[in-house]
Amino acid sequence: MRPPRVLTSVYHWRVDEPQPKDVDPHSLTRFAKDEALRLGFVLAGVTAPDPPPHVETYHAWLAQGRHGEMGYLARPAAIERREDPRRVLPECRSILVVAWPYDPPTPSTGRGRIAAYARGPDYHEVLLERLAQWVGAMEAHLGHAFPFRLYTDTGPLLEREMAQRAGLGWIGKNTCLIHPQRGSYVLLAEALLGLDLVPDPPFWADRCGTCTRCLDACPTACILPDRSLDARRCISYLTIELKGSIPASLREDVGDWLFGCDICQQVCPWNVRFAPMPDDPGAPTADPDASGLLGSDDEEIRRQTKGTALRRARRGGLLRNAAIVAGNLRAHDLQPELARCLREDPDPIVRAHAAWALGRLGDRESRQALRAALEVETDPEVREEVVRALRGPTPTLPLKGGGGE
Repeated sequence: MRPPRVLTSVYHWRVDEPQPKDVDPHSLTRFAKDEALRLGFVLAGVTAPDPPPHVETYHAWLAQGRHGEMGYLARPAAIERREDPRRVLPECRSILVVAWPYDPPTPSTGRGRIAAYARGPDYHEVLLERLAQWVGAMEAHLGHAFPFRLYTDTGPLLEREMAQRAGLGWIGKNTCLIHPQRGSYVLLAEALLGLDLVPDPPFWADRCGTCTRCLDACPTACILPDRSLDARRCISYLTIELKGSIPASLREDVGDWLFGCDICQQVCPWNVRFAPMPDDPGAPTADPDASGLLGSDDEEIRRQTKGTALRRARRGGLLRNAAIVAGNLRAHDLQPELARCLREDPDPIVRAHAAWALGRLGDRESRQALRAALEVETDPEVREEVVRALRGPTPTLPLKGGGGE
């Protein structure tokens, strides 16, 4: 098996290798799908490498700034590649799109919830490794190598639209790909291939109907009526992609989400009815929570997040999120940890959110910690947070959009 770090490389035939023989595309397509299912993918479809039909919608989304700080989405080279998959792999003649299942969310039992897809090994490694095995099986079956590129989530592709064109489901009002028997608890991956496979019919039917449960349940109203979302208000974006301060107006709406969010999927009728358990869930991992993160040193945080998607939020992001969760839950037992973060943490973003959380607690010890910080803090943003927190505790409000509780 090729190591995952080279999985997006292109492999060309060498001059001394036998040239490809004529192969029936229909039989090759059946073999390709069967092999994908054998390796644990639950859905497999094929589409042609044509320009996506709704690329103008993507352009408009970027023009409105709804991608937030995810500047990589708006880079000219990335836009050009999303407009035409052949700019990613010039030899591309077909694209295999596969879906990998993950466990549906479970009710929170600790201090902070983690999106269901992140509970376990990092899916980037898992999916690319399985696709690498798939490529090896295809090469063995054909008797020669072929050009390819493998991606999951991070590549310059409009994944969900590509999956819809490959017949894997429709794009729901919550912007997730939904399959009528699997729901939306799947992760997508793609193999751009210098092979002729037979495309599947697109899944153009819209089975959301008049249902608006996802829009109604979203705490931040980030899901828009045009089947897109404003990432700048999405809890997943705020807790993972955003590297700076979470806007004060949205912190309460983050609730107890430490990393990501599942609310719009939890309320979807297609997930309530279906979403079966995966056949190959992988090795379980313990979920870090706000108390564990706030009370841990850097080495312990690295240990807790090793090999998981949680690393995407980085240390500062996780502690920032943990402070918000502690404040929203009014976790008075975490007051010493929050005070220590405000006093000692080297990251001003962490200190600022610790100050906000202490203001939410509003007890005597928290106010003492805030006043002490005001005497020594030099960062303007942190000082502003401390001043706001000292104005008084925020009235206790119920969490919004609990979903899994």
